[in-house]
Amino acid sequence: MIYLRHFGLREPPFGITPDTSFFYGCISIQEGLNTLLVALANGEGFIKMTGDVGTGKTLLCRKLLSTLDDNWVSAYIPNPNLEPRTLLLALSDELDVKVAGDLDQHSLIKAINHSLLDFARKKKRVIVCLDECQAMPIETLETLRLLTNLETEKRKLLQVILFGQPELDEKLAHDSIRQLRQRITFQHHLGKLTRAEVGHYLAHRLAVAGYSSEPVFSKAAVWAIFRASGGVPRLINILANKALMLAYGEGVRKVGWAQARSAIRDTPASFGWRQTWVWLVLACVAFSSAGWVLIR
Repeated sequence: MIYLRHFGLREPPFGITPDTSFFYGCISIQEGLNTLLVALANGEGFIKMTGDVGTGKTLLCRKLLSTLDDNWVSAYIPNPNLEPRTLLLALSDELDVKVAGDLDQHSLIKAINHSLLDFARKKKRVIVCLDECQAMPIETLETLRLLTNLETEKRKLLQVILFGQPELDEKLAHDSIRQLRQRITFQHHLGKLTRAEVGHYLAHRLAVAGYSSEPVFSKAAVWAIFRASGGVPRLINILANKALMLAYGEGVRKVGWAQARSAIRDTPASFGWRQTWVWLVLACVAFSSAGWVLIR
């Protein structure tokens, strides 16, 4: 990144790939992580984690997996938009279950179940994390439920975490998978960062990247980025990265309102937020004008 030396950074602070070294425990995401840890400790079968686009679901998933010790066996499916048999093959591969490629669905489930029993005998616990579950076909969700039927008197032999956008709730409301819906005992919805958290978030990522001087982002810049991003971490990263490049181009070490505003104008994804506030301001002006006319 061209501005790293200018700001004394070791690495880019505002990448949009989920890097657990930059994990920031804001209130919502920390609550989400705590929910997952409690649910896993209780041996629950299904756990649901939802959040809007860019709120950190994948990062939370990777953070959770990085906290697990050798007593756990994990499988991560980033794109579960698969028909049932293909998902079973993907799970077999992730769990290192040796199966023939021509096995039917029943035989695949049986092979995975045998493997789960083997893990249990070795005192291993198994977790499957599925990202973007709002795209999972209903038939595949039902197949996933069948896998969680295997259990001991104390706990399930397979725990499943569903990560998805809010549309996942609509899919789970389908009557044909009500049995799965009833098995979701822990859930959490990831919210967005507050205005105060945005300032701390920016400072945190800069510190992780090696910055150790005076605050880079002015209060006005933090306010502008918060308004334009709506508190969505991915958008915050995009805007902050562009604002740093603009500051570098101008030869300054402080990001002010002007750089933040230019970054916002250059980011189509932020337009919706910015236009919302423009319309609110215009509405307030119009309302005030109407009120003034009535008073006269």
